[in-house]
Amino acid sequence: MRTWFITGGTPGGFGMAFAEAALETGDRVVLTARRPDELREWEQAQQGRALVLPLDVTDADQVRQAVAAAEEHFGGIDVLVNNAGRGWYGSIEGMTDEAVRRQFELNFFAVLSVIRAVLPGMRARGSGWVVNMSSVAGLVGVTGFGHYSATKFAIEAVTEVLRTEVAPLGIRVLAVEPGAFRTRAYAGFADEPVEEAVAAYTPMLEQVRAAMVDQDGRQPGDPHRGVRAVIAAMAQDPPPHRLVLGGDGYDAVTAALQRATAEARAFEALSRSADFPAGDAIG
Repeated sequence: MRTWFITGGTPGGFGMAFAEAALETGDRVVLTARRPDELREWEQAQQGRALVLPLDVTDADQVRQAVAAAEEHFGGIDVLVNNAGRGWYGSIEGMTDEAVRRQFELNFFAVLSVIRAVLPGMRARGSGWVVNMSSVAGLVGVTGFGHYSATKFAIEAVTEVLRTEVAPLGIRVLAVEPGAFRTRAYAGFADEPVEEAVAAYTPMLEQVRAAMVDQDGRQPGDPHRGVRAVIAAMAQDPPPHRLVLGGDGYDAVTAALQRATAEARAFEALSRSADFPAGDAIG
């Protein structure tokens, strides 16, 4: 029986989908949320196999306290799912420094805080899983979500390096890149008018907002099916390093990788021309 520690336990989102799937397999769950009272009835229904903890992942002290409480309650954490996060839209030029830093605090630095709090216990036991919920936007930058994309690109890099660092310690690491999934993530766009400091980008952002509002409730991805795919990937031998979720995401990522490979090959001669000629002495 494994114990899962899952951040971002909003009802209807990936966090809850992970929790329910873990419980269905006979595991135990620690689900964290900024508003834990929304989850108390669900917690009570799990007959002791679930623990709901309050957590603002941007507060490092709260993170350490929550991890300690989870380890004390269930004896350790076997699977960490870094799911908490949010996307804001705005232009690269026009978004305020405060808003950009807020995105990185939640989507990147908070993830590091949780990883650093959980890893000591995993290292001591010589086993564990870290599942970082990234995004297709972490592999393919999304117009209008440039800074959000940057946070997810950063998660991809950290996940890639972390994997190599902890593999000798018995810990496995997976990056998950969902496309458009039917969660509450799009719901707020209808109530958030475009606020752009540089008027030249307003038409672009109006189109972005309209597209998000139009797609809300019609996203092709099913969070529960997505989570089952993640669990199936974790059971593979060897497991994948990353898993793109959803057909739309798969198509976008594979097309972007093909374009990048074709462009790199098209300019191979220029790339190689930057080296010293073969046989030249170094010094």
